[in-house]
Amino acid sequence: MEIAVALVALAVVVLATTELAERLGFPAPLALIVVGFAGAYLPWVPEIHLSHEVVLLGLLPPLLYAAAVQTSLIDFTANRGPILLLSVGLVVATTLGVGLVVHLLLPQVGWPAAFAIGAVVAPPDAVAASAIGRRIGLPRRIVTILEGESLFNDATALVALRTALAATAGISALDVSKDFAIAAGGGALVGLAVFAVVAWIRQHIHESVMDVGVSFIVPFAAYVAAEEFHGSGVIAVVVAGLLLGHKAPIIQTAQSRLAERVNWRTIAFLLEHTVFLLIGLQAKWILEDVAASSVPLGRIIAICAAALAAAIAIRLVWVMTTSKLLLRGSSTAGSFIVGWAGMRGVVTLAAAFVIPEDTEYREILLMIAFAVVAGTLFLQGLSLPWLVRRLDVPAPDPMADALARASLLETASEAAYEKLAQLEYDDPHGVWEVVKQRVELRNFAAWEQLGTKPGEETPSDLYARMRREMIQAERARVLEVRSENTVPSEVISQVLGLLDIEESMLAVVSDSTAEVKTSNAFQLAGDVCPDLADYPVTRTAENPSCQECVDGGLTWVALRQCLECGQVGCCDSSPGRHATAHFHRTRHPVMQSAEPGEPWRWCYVHRLTG
Repeated sequence: MEIAVALVALAVVVLATTELAERLGFPAPLALIVVGFAGAYLPWVPEIHLSHEVVLLGLLPPLLYAAAVQTSLIDFTANRGPILLLSVGLVVATTLGVGLVVHLLLPQVGWPAAFAIGAVVAPPDAVAASAIGRRIGLPRRIVTILEGESLFNDATALVALRTALAATAGISALDVSKDFAIAAGGGALVGLAVFAVVAWIRQHIHESVMDVGVSFIVPFAAYVAAEEFHGSGVIAVVVAGLLLGHKAPIIQTAQSRLAERVNWRTIAFLLEHTVFLLIGLQAKWILEDVAASSVPLGRIIAICAAALAAAIAIRLVWVMTTSKLLLRGSSTAGSFIVGWAGMRGVVTLAAAFVIPEDTEYREILLMIAFAVVAGTLFLQGLSLPWLVRRLDVPAPDPMADALARASLLETASEAAYEKLAQLEYDDPHGVWEVVKQRVELRNFAAWEQLGTKPGEETPSDLYARMRREMIQAERARVLEVRSENTVPSEVISQVLGLLDIEESMLAVVSDSTAEVKTSNAFQLAGDVCPDLADYPVTRTAENPSCQECVDGGLTWVALRQCLECGQVGCCDSSPGRHATAHFHRTRHPVMQSAEPGEPWRWCYVHRLTG
């Protein structure tokens, strides 16, 4: 019962602190550490000692899997060079550098233990990188590199730690290389095997509840199996998660994907934030052990500060000196942000507990780990948003995303129409027109987002507002019927579920539209087809208008201008669709947005943007 009460109290504190931090605009991870630190000194709060088994087996696998299954395998593969440089090369460099600093300041520790603590503090944390990096709007490539690094660097650090602890037995460089190869290769093979088994299972089950249940087993099964074969459980979980996430659209039903995404987001949210609270709760007993040490307090503080400075400095030097390989084509500011975003987390504390209890000055080694975790989270975590603003590092552009979304939907629609043309069917009731209208309405809504301004209400905005009000009325009526007990409860639940799904779809569209309306920037990757290359961006007409709309008494949402003849027409989200009609009449291939601050173009021939 005491354990159950403690778990409930832990969850309540996590949720309440996170909500309060969000309202105050303060990073929730840092707020939870502060609350945990303060709570550790309250008399009614039990002393919590995190064991490495609990973290490495209970917390790490689901956290890694939740991050890996949402990571794009395409983006990860495209950035594999930088990720390996950070997750392997930098971890080794940090292990050696911090180990050297600790040994110089506390020679009694010995080289093996010094390198062990170097390995412990070497890996930045995936949770910290995601929680802070995405919150402040870092460029997607930087977030991909940081998350990819954090997914694999734990394996390198744990192998380095295991090697350092075994150094007293006298191992050679060949033994180290062999150990790392077995850990990495064995982990990857187990991850591939788990992926293959789960993929086969998912092709034979269609119940979303069963599918999600299988996903709960995957991270623990992959981790345990890899460790049993002396491979890296971390790599096994990450490989399985990356592949299952990549193949999900093929091997899972739509319902299963939705259910799994919601469930794992909830699990990841609770575990991620609980981890930071647990870090703070370790402070009291670690400080008490340090206070009982024979080493003077001033010297301990100096050692901890030096280890923290070394961990930060080594990462900055490594990233800045290898920036041409790490962030090819990116600015110096982007490289500096990657170097500064090296927050450590719970894996560092968990790995520190692996150090044997009979190790001399173990309490100081644990204090070093805690100091590096707390120091990087507060020093780098609090200053990172300010640095991003100060260095003017560009965030993902909602306008560019909206353009890419509209373009991709157009491409998808072409494939849908081609498939429909291949089908054999009798259509006496005009179903084809209904299907076509629904597809076009979806695409129109996507294009509308590019031409709307704050305060304007597009047709899709109006539709969403009207439909939400209608859904509320429908739900209220269904609930009245439910209270009368005249309709089976299963039918009531099904109808309410349909209304919930439709309302959630409206919310997604409304959120993306709001982001676009508040965006002031617009970034494009450049020309992607011959026609776009032949028609560069030009100055559009002043005070443009669609003359055909004016003559017909129609309204428009946004305007486009033909780059061949200068004709201005309304976009496809307007009733007249005169820009598209102009292309069909003249075959002029490229239109440019005639809206202020929108230099994007659309090629009607190749259905691409530039």
